[in-house]
Amino acid sequence: MVNQKIGAWIGKLGWVWVDGQVAQITRRPGAQVVFLTLRDPSADLSLTVTTNRDVLDAGAPNLSEGARVTLHAKPEFYPGRGTLSLRADEIRQVGLGELLARIERVKRLLAAEGLFDPRRKRRPPFLPAKVGLVTGRASAAERDVLAGARRRWPSVQFRVINVAVQGPTAVPQLLDAIEVLDRDPDTDVIILARGGGSVEDLLPFSDEALCRAVFACRTPVISAIGHETDTPLVDFVADVRASTPTDAAKRVVPDLAEEQQRIAQARARLDRAVRGLIDREQHRLDAVRSRPVLARPEVMVDTRAAEVTALRERAARCLANRLDRGHDALSHTVARLRALSPAATLQRGYAIVQRPADGAVLREPGEVRPGDALRLRLAGGELAATVAE
Repeated sequence: MVNQKIGAWIGKLGWVWVDGQVAQITRRPGAQVVFLTLRDPSADLSLTVTTNRDVLDAGAPNLSEGARVTLHAKPEFYPGRGTLSLRADEIRQVGLGELLARIERVKRLLAAEGLFDPRRKRRPPFLPAKVGLVTGRASAAERDVLAGARRRWPSVQFRVINVAVQGPTAVPQLLDAIEVLDRDPDTDVIILARGGGSVEDLLPFSDEALCRAVFACRTPVISAIGHETDTPLVDFVADVRASTPTDAAKRVVPDLAEEQQRIAQARARLDRAVRGLIDREQHRLDAVRSRPVLARPEVMVDTRAAEVTALRERAARCLANRLDRGHDALSHTVARLRALSPAATLQRGYAIVQRPADGAVLREPGEVRPGDALRLRLAGGELAATVAE
């Protein structure tokens, strides 16, 4: 009952246009019915398509597996088997012009959403610990990347995942490989590599789902698809675009010989700089040492010693001169004092008359009366006397 209701609901959908990639074509000899397996390039989904041989020959006579088609079909549900299929009455093989137009529409859509913004692109590490490589099995692209990278840096480590790089299974395998490598903590950068081919061959690398997966990667992605003139959409989304797989090998690891040469040049520049600095400082030291004060440091001591000796002699002369002047002045003062001294006067025969009671010096005769006692001071001593009448 449920299957019948599902079939009735699907029957109401009517005719629809469907786009996809042919995964398988089954033509039975003598049968008018042709069976196609139509695959969604962006997802792991497929449907069975039935059509008349005349319809196929009219719309796509040279249809082959892997081709892109657009068909007008009616969905049909078989309740007994619970399967969904399409019955086509018109099939058109998608030409190159239409493919390019679809790619251009997807390109404008992704650009409008900012997937091509250069500001979000990350620089791969200078020397990755491990490089993830997604490429075709035993392909020239794989050999070019591995040989080129190991020639530049022999110890580089790779984790290679081989996938289909064209056809209906390419996109799902590419998505799975990118997811596996992005989850690997040891993988520092991912390379998508494929050799050249036609637009149809490179079509999986312009798939919208693949572009969004590359944009969502936390690991930097290098796109090396086709030749220089090939520009699938994943080139615009990837963090780095390499023109060829060989160019990707040059971008993912440095060249050991070049790095050794750079180190040698840097060491040479450093040696020259250090030697130049030492030479300049040696010249400065020699210039300082060549000065007389440092060439013969005892000269400075001798000069100062001579200056000290001269100052001491000068000080001694000045002191002696002042002492002599002071002695002469003192002699003159002593002479004047001696000349003015009462003792000198007494030496000339004079005497000093005093009252014995109070020692007062008498200057007038009227200061005494007859009979008064007197004391006479002479140069040689004192005499006692009495005033006569």
